[in-house]
Amino acid sequence: MAKRRSTGRGPSSGPRPSRPPAPGGQRGRRAPAAPDDSAPQRLQKALATLGLGSRREIEGWISAGRIRVNGKVAELGAQVRLSDKVEVDGRVVSLRPVGKTNIRVLLLNKAEGVVCSRHDPEGRPTIFDKLPALPRGRWINIGRLDINSSGLLLMTNDGELAHRMMHPSYVLDREYAARVDSELNRDIQQILRDGVLLEDGMARFTDIRHYGGGQRNHWYHVTLLEGRNREVRRLFESQQMQVSRLKRVRFGPVVLPSALKRGQVMEMSPEDIRQLLPLLDLPVPDMDPPDPRQKRRMVKSVLMPYPPLAERQAQQQKLN
Repeated sequence: MAKRRSTGRGPSSGPRPSRPPAPGGQRGRRAPAAPDDSAPQRLQKALATLGLGSRREIEGWISAGRIRVNGKVAELGAQVRLSDKVEVDGRVVSLRPVGKTNIRVLLLNKAEGVVCSRHDPEGRPTIFDKLPALPRGRWINIGRLDINSSGLLLMTNDGELAHRMMHPSYVLDREYAARVDSELNRDIQQILRDGVLLEDGMARFTDIRHYGGGQRNHWYHVTLLEGRNREVRRLFESQQMQVSRLKRVRFGPVVLPSALKRGQVMEMSPEDIRQLLPLLDLPVPDMDPPDPRQKRRMVKSVLMPYPPLAERQAQQQKLN
């Protein structure tokens, strides 16, 4: 990814969001029509489109034998048509869309000590505890943060949007504010940029910026293109450095607003969603207008200018 100059004032504030250009011709473009019975599609994609979960999550359900198609336990790679009978945990799921569902995206400023699961056997608070109810489908978390990390988490009711934001082929970088116990010299910074072999493969930072500090508390903003488990912490640990605080401040073009306090949730505006979808090569559907009887609070954009998909993929090929 091209280097970008952060404009945040403090180590945990992250870059300030700036309003991107108007979406132009994308507004008003309709989503493709639902497939007919003669057009099969992969089971996980069909269920993700209904908002039941992300593709990855649904693949886990298939592997666990939780899904049946026409009475038989489904296997990975199964394809379905609209006329097929699909059951998830014994409950029939209709593949035919009912009415129109607006794409919705939530921004959550996750606090430390909160887990990224729907139910926690230890009774700890989860990211789903205080989310608004949906009339249909359910909220899907776009990526995760470990229990000791805080910051930006995105939630959506659209499985395909969640899938594309998490998939490496769509080249969305993540930016974190990290407090570490010593200063990175130039040699260590170069090692972390070039790449370190971890137990699950090569990993590296695409950008490292010092945000101040002293003695045993130094703040850095680091950027990487993946979201593997504890990847930021493990990269620092590979150089005998410990992370005492870690906060995600950006996911692709979406910036954590400074006004969103820890533990709070806000909804992305329809205007921002219309600008986000083309960055993921997704069509921009017609969306229901807001209820004129409700007062509409003006919400600033949470997006920053971001390269189009083709440009991001070309940059990624150069890095490889």
